Amino acid sequence: MATLDEASSGAVNGSASLGEERLKHLEFLQAVITRLSNHSFLVKGWALTLAAGFFAVASSQQSWQVAASGLVPLACFWFLDGLFLRQERLFRHLYDDVRRPGVEVETLSMDVRPYLRRISWFEATFSRTLQLFYGALLVADAALVAVMAR
Repeated sequence: MATLDEASSGAVNGSASLGEERLKHLEFLQAVITRLSNHSFLVKGWALTLAAGFFAVASSQQSWQVAASGLVPLACFWFLDGLFLRQERLFRHLYDDVRRPGVEVETLSMDVRPYLRRISWFEATFSRTLQLFYGALLVADAALVAVMAR
């Protein structure tokens, strides 16, 4: 993967120089993408911690109601993580357009509206990675509810 310095010197595929403004724009976009990715990671950590807490309390009290109440915040974390993933993907589309010398993007624009049709919130929320992470927690919680409800 080429660095920003290589891109500005035209070392990547013999392309023309990106210029200082475009390099700064790419840095801003990369900072936003990194921040969104970090938020997603933190949401997953909180979701896992909260789910483990509900599992522990439900098991110690033998209460299926406590286990069932853990489904609501877990679903909320899933939907919030889907929002972060969608935003991250939108900014990645903008980043791709800014890095291409032939594509016209307003200087230092952080507007992702032109890319909204490319990825929906639903598509991001139910992506394979989020389904595996949150789906496993939901299945474990639902199994705990089913076992305790007997």
